Amino acid sequence: MLPQEIIRRKRDGATLDDNEIAQFIAGLVDGRVTEGQAAAFAMAVFFNGMTIDERVALTRAMTASGETLDWRALDLGGPTLDKHSTGGVGDTVSLMLAPMVAACGGFVPMISGRGLGHTGGTLDKLDAIPGYVSQPDVATLQRVVKAAGCAIIGQTEGLAPADKRLYAIRDVTATVESIPLITASILSKKLAAGLDGLVMDVKTGSGAFMPTLERSRALAQSIATVATRADLPTTALITDMNEPLASVAGNALETRAAIDFLTGARREARLLEVTLALAAEMLVGGRLAANAAAARAMLQRALDSGAAAERFQRMASGLGGPGDLIERPQRHLAAAPVIRAAAPGTAGFVTAIDVRAVGLAVVALGGGRTRPGDAIDPAVGLTGLAGLGARVDAAAPLAIVHAADEAAAARACDALRNAYRLGEAPPPSAPAVVERFAPEDAA
Repeated sequence: MLPQEIIRRKRDGATLDDNEIAQFIAGLVDGRVTEGQAAAFAMAVFFNGMTIDERVALTRAMTASGETLDWRALDLGGPTLDKHSTGGVGDTVSLMLAPMVAACGGFVPMISGRGLGHTGGTLDKLDAIPGYVSQPDVATLQRVVKAAGCAIIGQTEGLAPADKRLYAIRDVTATVESIPLITASILSKKLAAGLDGLVMDVKTGSGAFMPTLERSRALAQSIATVATRADLPTTALITDMNEPLASVAGNALETRAAIDFLTGARREARLLEVTLALAAEMLVGGRLAANAAAARAMLQRALDSGAAAERFQRMASGLGGPGDLIERPQRHLAAAPVIRAAAPGTAGFVTAIDVRAVGLAVVALGGGRTRPGDAIDPAVGLTGLAGLGARVDAAAPLAIVHAADEAAAARACDALRNAYRLGEAPPPSAPAVVERFAPEDAA
């Protein structure tokens, strides 16, 4: 069938069959489908949606557009597991979760992304480590996963190339927020990675791409259902992003915070809770623990014994990073020349945070991109971010700004004052983990 006929059918609200979707995606990769046709298809899906069957077919077709990894020949001795997040601010979970799960017997070939909009990118954080190769070849990826139990890398050229082309078009055609297209984009890469199990972290709140619980719930259900139907058992947690997950935002700063977490120097309660909850889902799903309580106990032992920190060091050095990163992070991670406190305009309790604005303040400092080719300054960012309910005043600032110069620091301080709302009393506390969804819940 001609591409324009497939577009017309979806435009008119028809349900596409597996063959039509497979044909369109194949054409997207070999050039038979033009950029304009891909944009029209994305817009038709944006407005008319897709059934679960269509989403499964789209995910499978995008997975089949490139190579897929097969871990069986390596005889790893444990399940291949992964976690994916929709992105937020102060979310360093991946950097701790992967080595924690590895220390408990799982193998984590984590394919992560760079910062998008106001959210921090896992690869950008790891690029703050001198020498770390975040996009290695497949042979290097497999070698490091076998030796360290985990490797956090970027999408290789051969994995799900249809997703790369379609995402680039969605990014410039205002169709990024389509739940069927988000689902296929995420899962095509995860299926191509040859996983045995996946847990999805769907953020909700002012710092999330899905700011309402209703939309977050719809995305969590879509991903978990489609993945499981495509033979990748998946659960999803909805987690709160109405405040930064940790008190740190910025690439080298978050990497240092992750090292402090792994070594026990500092573990913030909300970050620990979300990390343990997601990692426990992976261990139970991979049959490495009988239940969540047993999984949490295993993970805590991996942290307290230093086994998780040791796995992180093996991963970092295996991918080109320094061999003493865990022992001497300050020697290797860049520091900003200007450090200033962002004092509030008045004293009070933090009652609300525009978390998206906080993330954009980091971008404006140089810690993210406004255009795809922009260079990132790994040293800049924020520490000591006040959370909901915190009392702030001249002696207890909203955050500490790490900047390249005084002018950038002043702009960041102004942005933070605009992002925070203060009141006379703290708001009620909210749980870090809001909901859990597994496909059997809907049965």
